[in-house]
Amino acid sequence: MTGSKPTRRIAEHTELATKVVILTTFERDEYVFEALRSGASGFLLKNTPADELVNAVRVVAQGDALLSPSVTRRLIEQFTQTPAKPRAAAELAGLTDPERKMLRLLSAGRSDADLAAELQVSETMVKIQVTQLLTKLRLHDRVQAVVLAYESGLVTPGA
Repeated sequence: MTGSKPTRRIAEHTELATKVVILTTFERDEYVFEALRSGASGFLLKNTPADELVNAVRVVAQGDALLSPSVTRRLIEQFTQTPAKPRAAAELAGLTDPERKMLRLLSAGRSDADLAAELQVSETMVKIQVTQLLTKLRLHDRVQAVVLAYESGLVTPGA
């Protein structure tokens, strides 16, 4: 199986709270997108130094997401050239204004501490709100939320 099939199977079992980091030699955009849509929380290349790989596993285990820097750059370039998808915009139709604000802040790469300061709530409350937002949107993690925010046009590069 390729990485996306087992990732999708793992992600379907939400009761496990298992996170997936894809480690690959392939850096093709379509492979990255498929891995993220399948539920991967991280995507790294096999030439990633060992200490960065260990850190990536820790970051993902804590509920955050991590992408190889070259992958991040290309994702941003791809989003700047891709118009919003109507289906993705429709998925955000049921969000409240505070939920939209949270999604925008997440898409800016804000940490829980930054979000707490911006929203004037505790970090614990931020984690609860992020979890509720992900559940409402039927997403597995913050990476998928950011992808949806860009695909829907809610967030645009440089904004």
